[in-house]
Amino acid sequence: MLRAAFLASTLVFSVVPVTAPPPVDSAVDCDYYCDDRDPSLPLSARRSPHRPGTSTPPAPAAVVCNRYCDARDPALAPSNRLAQTVVVAGRQVSLRFDDTDAMGWGAIAGAVQPGDEVWLDRSFDAGVSWGAGSRLGDTAVPPGFGDWRTMMFNVDDWAGLGVGLLRACGRPAGSSTIACTSWYRTTWNAWDRRTAAATALMQRYNLSTGLFDTTGWWNSANALNAVIDNIRLTGMTGYRYAIARTYDLNRSAWQGDFINDYNDDVAWWGLTWLAAYDLTGDSRYLATAKAGADHIFRFWDSVCGGGIWWSSSKNYKNAIANSLYVQLNAALHNRILGDTVYLQRALAGWTWFLNSRMINSSGLVNDGLTSTCANNNRTPWSYNQGVPLAALVELHRATGDPSLLTKARALADASTTSAFLNPGGILFDDGGGGDVPSFKGIYVRGLAALNRALPDRPYTSYLRRQADTAHARDRSSADSYDQPWAGPFQRSDAARQHSAVDLMNAAG
Repeated sequence: MLRAAFLASTLVFSVVPVTAPPPVDSAVDCDYYCDDRDPSLPLSARRSPHRPGTSTPPAPAAVVCNRYCDARDPALAPSNRLAQTVVVAGRQVSLRFDDTDAMGWGAIAGAVQPGDEVWLDRSFDAGVSWGAGSRLGDTAVPPGFGDWRTMMFNVDDWAGLGVGLLRACGRPAGSSTIACTSWYRTTWNAWDRRTAAATALMQRYNLSTGLFDTTGWWNSANALNAVIDNIRLTGMTGYRYAIARTYDLNRSAWQGDFINDYNDDVAWWGLTWLAAYDLTGDSRYLATAKAGADHIFRFWDSVCGGGIWWSSSKNYKNAIANSLYVQLNAALHNRILGDTVYLQRALAGWTWFLNSRMINSSGLVNDGLTSTCANNNRTPWSYNQGVPLAALVELHRATGDPSLLTKARALADASTTSAFLNPGGILFDDGGGGDVPSFKGIYVRGLAALNRALPDRPYTSYLRRQADTAHARDRSSADSYDQPWAGPFQRSDAARQHSAVDLMNAAG
């Protein structure tokens, strides 16, 4: 199978030899903060980029029929949008789209000669591979003709749930070099920056596993949550199938009901299923969220005066697990008529969190506590600032206590004005590995929840600045995003992409 490195910008095209480049290394990289963080747990319980037992999905059909079948005459296209033109040996190779019918074609013009070739490549995994979608419509300029073009081909495979991209490639007659445009798509399910970002995320959705390729278990929960929010906010229902598919394929993974040895993972999935419940009304999602919350409650004890442990090894009480504990329990209370149990857990969790000393003198939340129950002064990651905001919004909804929103606003003011978190005014987490790229999306999701709860919407300009900058400086031609929203774009994956979807959702 052919594979390609991620393209670096909307303006860069590839000139490559005919032979395929080497495969991209898909191993999970770990540095200061990565996927496998708790050596006290057995190997079978540690984080994995994918759940056990997953396999490579089947390739979508080589011939696709949507509104029309592949190989339709471009003369029949009601619209003709030029995506990009690249030049090789005086030939101009261009990619064009019929956005009305969600099809595209390639063309070659300029100093063309008989035998010059032009074709399309089609990818269903965000431009990583194209396999059976290679050299679609391959055609050579006949003697006596000038400009030439392929037939039209579908970008997506609607029946097969394939979310695709196209690029046009050309090769001068007698040459060993080809030139290809960057990857693009039509505006179907990508009519604005929110839907375009969500569609680029869904290119990484694995129909076989129900998870998102290129990222891990808990990140996939956040990716699905971002898609659910996008459906709710934009009305684009084309990816609603992912909710039930993810649930059905993964409910029996690990310990069942999306429970594993990490309480933050359990909470992420619980919140995702509450988002699914809000959208669909399906009670099984609510039941699964309850099962997760009840499991996490088993890890509350009197060490450090309360709080839950991060993992089943019980060696760390940290901010993310405990703020998620408050949010999940408060959210459950708000969705269960007559509940008192989850509300009391949420209130106790917030009281403990507030008094835990994890909130430092600058109003930022550090990562957790030492073995002596002191603030460990570790990195105040952005998601540790965002989840408490979402938790306090849910708790305020449950109680009506205005002091909760007052506290949330103070925390948000601290994080949005922090030069450490926002160098040059743009949010940035300084770290790699498999976890960190998800953090900023979680932050802006929580900040947006608070912004909606406050009548003066004080963080709208902050959120829009982040989104405008990322869209202008950190976006590929395929609407994929990298980790630094200030740019430049270099590579993307599902964690980076869901953060961008969260951002576009938050900014509106």
